[in-house]
Amino acid sequence: MNKFERQSSSADTQTLPDDIAEELSRLPSEVLSVDHAPSLAPPAPLSQDEVRTIVISLMLTMFLAALDQTIVATALPTIGRQFHDVSNLSWVITAYLLASTAVAPVFGTLSDIYGRRVMIIISLSLFVAGSVLCAIAPNLPMLILARGLQGLGGGGIMPVVQTVISDVVSPRERGQYQAYFSSVWMVGGILGPVIGGVFAEHLHWSMIFWINVPLAAAAIALLLPRMKKIPVFHRKRKVDWIGGVLLMASAVVFMLVLTWGGTRFPWLSPTVLAMVGGAVALAVTFVWHARRAEEPFLPLPLLGGSVVPFGLTAGGCALGAITGLTVQLPLYYEAVYHLSASEAGLALIPLAAVSTCGAAIAGRTMARAKHYKRVAIVGTSWAALCGLGLTLTTLPLWALLTLMAAFALGLGTTFPVCVVSVQNSVARPQVGTITGALNFFRSLMSSFTVAAFAAILLIALGADVPLAGEHHGAVNAIPADDMRHAFRYVFGAATALMAGAALCLIMMEERPLAGPSRTQPVEMAE
Repeated sequence: MNKFERQSSSADTQTLPDDIAEELSRLPSEVLSVDHAPSLAPPAPLSQDEVRTIVISLMLTMFLAALDQTIVATALPTIGRQFHDVSNLSWVITAYLLASTAVAPVFGTLSDIYGRRVMIIISLSLFVAGSVLCAIAPNLPMLILARGLQGLGGGGIMPVVQTVISDVVSPRERGQYQAYFSSVWMVGGILGPVIGGVFAEHLHWSMIFWINVPLAAAAIALLLPRMKKIPVFHRKRKVDWIGGVLLMASAVVFMLVLTWGGTRFPWLSPTVLAMVGGAVALAVTFVWHARRAEEPFLPLPLLGGSVVPFGLTAGGCALGAITGLTVQLPLYYEAVYHLSASEAGLALIPLAAVSTCGAAIAGRTMARAKHYKRVAIVGTSWAALCGLGLTLTTLPLWALLTLMAAFALGLGTTFPVCVVSVQNSVARPQVGTITGALNFFRSLMSSFTVAAFAAILLIALGADVPLAGEHHGAVNAIPADDMRHAFRYVFGAATALMAGAALCLIMMEERPLAGPSRTQPVEMAE
């Protein structure tokens, strides 16, 4: 065990009882480096004001990534008219999604090697550079390439931000901060389409990208002066670039399958089948390489144990359910309740907003309760029951929105519990790696669920109808009763996902969280 590992092990065990600390100190470093040592560190040498400033700057950084997920969509028609190309407009969204998903584990792992400060600077710099290039793009191909560059930076923001929080806040208190970040993501998701529409209609579509420059500058100005005081847990080592490239390549091909399957190409077409084979081959090659590499990019033992696989699956199921419903529900609202496109967007607010309330409840519970995962078990079980109600009943709009809000409340409890439990299950020098893997698998699960829900609707309706809001005008041609019947299968799929999340949380080991047994609510302002 080298000097750093001895210091890390000592720091991780000093808050444990003497007998447990003594047993942990006897374990070899190989055991402590995977899924056996809780990530217990001494309190960060930061004042409450400094922690608050860091958290606010991280929330602003997270807001950039959240806003860019949705702000572009409403400006796409304007962009298409200016560049006289509507057939390739979807690539403005797809390029960002592909890049951001593929690099999430890369930034997480590199933050464990080179440190959080370096990686947050790189991710924000890539994001700003991509934003500027998007704003000045002379044609659609250049805009698509710039969106890919922007996605490289945006994909690094989420795992690095969550890792920085793990460095400055104890695991027991961390859930409360994760709830704040959930609220930021919700606000960005709601404001994005509104801001994008206003800029495109009244100013210029390039403003949706220029706005990122001052926001990023403010985030860096707030964050970087305090980063020097954040405890250092990263460990310099050789980077397994081959493993990283294989992982990213397999992710990109798999995401293309989910994006093109059933839309550009039939699911059983030779092109899609060949891409599936390519994704599987790349994934198998990655696993083969990781088993033989001295220091693999993503250590496979890190994904095993009694916490990580269940936390990853539960979080992926919850995020997949809410993402899939968010994408497809406007179609349901327009066909069944005859809402306009803007009204259907407003009807999504209960699903998005109330989920953050569930995250806040879970975060505060984690700061006080010994058995912290129970709140998520109850929440996911409640969400499954609400989903069952949506599946079996036909409701007026007000009742549907109420039941949807209840569903979201239970679903939201999953996120802080999964993130903190997974981070708490690994050694400090690997928190970034596991956080990147968590975001990577959740993004893949979200994309898979969106594609699966669309396929379910197409099969149930028995017709080639436009889904996911591509052509709202065609929705009126779908009989309301047919849409109600088809969406019962969608609601049933969401119910199954939440039942699966509840089962995973029940099976997940509940390890003690470092930090005070009882804390006062975290105050973000005086």
